Amino acid sequence: MVAKSALSSSPDRVVVEPVANMYSAPNEKSDVASQAIIGSNVVTREIRREWVRIRTDDEYSGWMERSALREFGTFGPYGSHGPTVRIEALFANVYQNPDIRAHKPLLTVPFGSLLELAPGGQGLRPRWLRARLPDQRRVWIHRGDANRDPVPLTIPQSIELAKRFLGVTYLWGGRSSYGYDCSGYTQMLVRSRGITMPRDTRLQAEWDGAEDVDRKRLIPGDLLFFGASRAEVNHTALYIGGGKMIHSSTQNRPGVQISRLDDRPIGRRLIACRRVR
Repeated sequence: MVAKSALSSSPDRVVVEPVANMYSAPNEKSDVASQAIIGSNVVTREIRREWVRIRTDDEYSGWMERSALREFGTFGPYGSHGPTVRIEALFANVYQNPDIRAHKPLLTVPFGSLLELAPGGQGLRPRWLRARLPDQRRVWIHRGDANRDPVPLTIPQSIELAKRFLGVTYLWGGRSSYGYDCSGYTQMLVRSRGITMPRDTRLQAEWDGAEDVDRKRLIPGDLLFFGASRAEVNHTALYIGGGKMIHSSTQNRPGVQISRLDDRPIGRRLIACRRVR
């Protein structure tokens, strides 16, 4: 049991590890249901010893080790104390001082990570930004790895972004540039357009934020769903035009790849095409 005061209906913890697994049960032997990346504010749903059942901003729940989280306490939500940056590089090293030769990186954070800028130091090192990690450590990141003013991408821009991940490995439950599964990958691409889509393939196929379109009317940016039937969807991809799609798949070499829509056997299993509203 957990005390009622330990639960929350609004974010009350932040992820402090570069990528933290969310398990289907409170133990490492259960399957990885999803992941959350550093700087993500989450909601506590249940606590069992060293495990916390959390909910992410896309309404997805899972169990995470307590050591991967920090309670807000008096600090409040992470990212609410001033300017923030989003990591634009596939991976960005975080240093304890702005000299890459002096020490090894403290962390390597994935694409999309949110980091809070720390007061002072921004004008002292033109190539560097001073940041504060969710565990309150002050660090340095290279300006070229971060975007101080991210804006939603257009569909063509999101397709160009998608191609940057070609070759990134497939990872069941993956939601970061360390490895994506199929729905984690498409969710990230739709999110880059400023739209939050559900996490799982089945939920994406039923999501009211998209509408069905005929295969003959596909345009770049449409979502593709595969399976034995509409009730058994098990794979998703993004249509990029010219009869091609980009997806994180286990076919051939597992990872993000471009395939033709009429490739066998996957082309025969296309059961839904959807366009984000």
